[in-house]
This record gives sequence, C-alpha cells and structure tokens, in this order.
Amino acid sequence: MSTPELHWFKSSYSSSGEPGDCVEVAVTPAMVHVRDSKTSGVARLTVTPAAWSGFLKCAVATS
Repeated sequence: MSTPELHWFKSSYSSSGEPGDCVEVAVTPAMVHVRDSKTSGVARLTVTPAAWSGFLKCAVATS
C-alpha cells in the first residue's frame, strides 16, 4: 500500500553501512509510520506519537 501524501525520511540511525539498509519514517499529528526502505510498498508499522516517543527514549537509553 502506498500513501503518497506522507513525507517519508530516512532515519539517521538506520544504516549499518550496507546500501539500502534504511528505516524510513513519516510523521503526522495522529500517527507515526515506519517502513523498511527496501520493501517500502509491502508493509509498515503505524504507532501513536506517544508510543514512538517511548520507543525512542528506550532506544537512546540502551545505546
């Protein structure tokens, strides 16, 4: 499924040096959409901004 109205950007933390190894994110007021750039049309994860914020806090704390 493609959603052209979303503005996707690549995460600065997503690449391990492999080409195409990226996570893309699109933010709206109500949802945060996450997808794999290699398979952008196949599936994506959609979460609330509060859940995304909690994920980021956890990711930063463990890095």
